[in-house]
Amino acid sequence: MGEESITRKKERLIHQLGGVGSLLMAFSGGVDSTFLLAVAHEILGEGVVAATAVSEIYPAREKDAAVRFTRDRDIEHIVFRSEETSHPAFVSNGPDRCYHCKRFLFQKLIEIAKDRSIKHVAHAANVDDLEDYRPGFRAAREMGVMAPLLEAGLSKQDIRLLSKEMGLSQWDKPAMACLATRIPYGSPITAEKLKMIEAAEAFLFDRGVRQCRVRHHGSVARIEVESPGMKMIMGDDFREGIVRKFREIGFLHIAVDLEGYISGSMNRMLEIE
Repeated sequence: MGEESITRKKERLIHQLGGVGSLLMAFSGGVDSTFLLAVAHEILGEGVVAATAVSEIYPAREKDAAVRFTRDRDIEHIVFRSEETSHPAFVSNGPDRCYHCKRFLFQKLIEIAKDRSIKHVAHAANVDDLEDYRPGFRAAREMGVMAPLLEAGLSKQDIRLLSKEMGLSQWDKPAMACLATRIPYGSPITAEKLKMIEAAEAFLFDRGVRQCRVRHHGSVARIEVESPGMKMIMGDDFREGIVRKFREIGFLHIAVDLEGYISGSMNRMLEIE
């Protein structure tokens, strides 16, 4: 038998969502959660509520995008303060950082759902996420949080194609992860580091770079960027602007990773250990 069709996967997703009754969606504003929220809203109407966490680990521009989407579609949207940076297990930044972060996040969502008499909580993991180190998945399973995209067998590419068919402007939005993923394991997470990372990445995004990460290695900023962006940032004017801005932000040295943007590159140190 050939590979299962994308149409069949979407049918499975629709069938699954049709049976939940009511749903609280962890909504980041990214490609996956936007697609899942849009489909859930088509099926459940007012039975779905979006919930977006805000804290130092999430870029402000992502929250703004989430708010615009729910406002434009008249979807009920709760924006709440997450408090992962107050927990030592998260701040110490061990290899299980994501597990603790998701535990704190899902506990908040479960409390919100309970207060609103909402039956289920869901997040937007997809099958491609299984290929990387994702300790947050364990937290989701332990706490009974649904992963409808994963259960339907949808990949990131499937989601982008279906999002484009639905006319969702986010269909080709670059992947995004929380800012803590830019800090090497074992290096404590601080508000200062997170602000530096957000400011550095915002500078690159605002000047047309589509996909990048600024990894925080103490006084060194290591820029990961896709091939088209690498050519762009190495132009004399752009490169000199980056150096000036990153020095203002607080970095003493600025490096470009010749390998380019690699999702989850910080997890390589776990393989070495």
